[in-house]
Amino acid sequence: MKTNDLVEQRASIVARMSEAHDSDNSEAFATAEKELAAVDAKLERARKVDAADRAETGTPIAGDEKLVSEIRTKFRVSRAIAAASGLGVDAGFEREIQTELAKRAGRPAEGVYIPTEVFETRVLTTSTGSELVPTDHRPDQYISALTAASVVRGLGARVLNGLVGNLSIPRETDSPAIGWVAENAALSSDDADFDSITLSPKHAGALSEFSRNMLLQASPDVEALLRQMLARNLALAIDRAAIKGGGTNEPVGILSTSGIQTIAAPDSIFEAVADAVTLADAENVGGSRAILTTPEIRKLAALALDVNGRPQGVGTIFHNVPTTFSNLVPKTLGAGAEHGLIYGDWSELLIGIWSEVDILVNPFESTAYSKGNVSIRAMGTVDVAVRHKKAFVSVEDLATTTAAMP
Repeated sequence: MKTNDLVEQRASIVARMSEAHDSDNSEAFATAEKELAAVDAKLERARKVDAADRAETGTPIAGDEKLVSEIRTKFRVSRAIAAASGLGVDAGFEREIQTELAKRAGRPAEGVYIPTEVFETRVLTTSTGSELVPTDHRPDQYISALTAASVVRGLGARVLNGLVGNLSIPRETDSPAIGWVAENAALSSDDADFDSITLSPKHAGALSEFSRNMLLQASPDVEALLRQMLARNLALAIDRAAIKGGGTNEPVGILSTSGIQTIAAPDSIFEAVADAVTLADAENVGGSRAILTTPEIRKLAALALDVNGRPQGVGTIFHNVPTTFSNLVPKTLGAGAEHGLIYGDWSELLIGIWSEVDILVNPFESTAYSKGNVSIRAMGTVDVAVRHKKAFVSVEDLATTTAAMP
């Protein structure tokens, strides 16, 4: 039983105890008191499990490895959508897996759930409708699209699956100070301070239209095209929000989180990374630290030369800190064309998932129906939060003219 359910059960028992006390019903009070003791024991264990889960390293929760392997190899997005649109396509496995996906999400799908595992190894392709049914079908000659790849989870963000209600996680902000005193002298009082971080559902979605032929011809082309839509409009949207989401309808990303550490106008990338490491060390940041920045900043590092005119090496510029380069990182920060660079312990970033990718097929939408096509809506419900703000350092005012070395 989840912690929230136990908390609600405890509140109900306490209410019964109060009612029994008011009516002077000793027997009912004793029964409720016994139930309260049992629930408190369960609640203590559940909170320990929650604490252990929060302390886990940033590895996505995969579950049954055999099932995950089957999903990756057998599940076809095109079959699931074609079956949902009533085209008579055999999608037995896709239907069977819906029970597991509904269990993960804590609710049945509005349409069809698409497991996130299918995006872990995906082929992103560019195609037009006419190219999906070629006279000479050559899937071996596929040309991958030049699109960004999802990076945040790979950096070590902690993924919390199967969420139902809003999530509140207590956080220690200060601990009691330890002081030395003389014999018979009194200790000074100093309390611990706590606050909490919260995650609440944020919705992202895409609406697209597919022709009847595209769904009936369950070829790798169609499968890749459907994954392209879902990966680009959902998975990458979540990454962008995790990096610099502005709040309100979308999550608050790292760069928009008030209180993270910052470095302004560094003389060089080399110096900026050294300063970021120092700031993180001063705040006792642990974990596996990494850097996320733009490809243009990598170019500056690659062009840096030593006194003999030889390349310094990208690893040297970034102090051999694991570095990922992505076009998902903003390149227009501030008043000018400043590029983002984030240094930190990425396991301090939480990604909460309330819903797997939910596909709703509507063959009767007026515009699509008139052409014999199918309208498809894909939605996911997530939120992100930073556990400890000081675990991340944002380097500001980086431009393509910034020096790599001082």
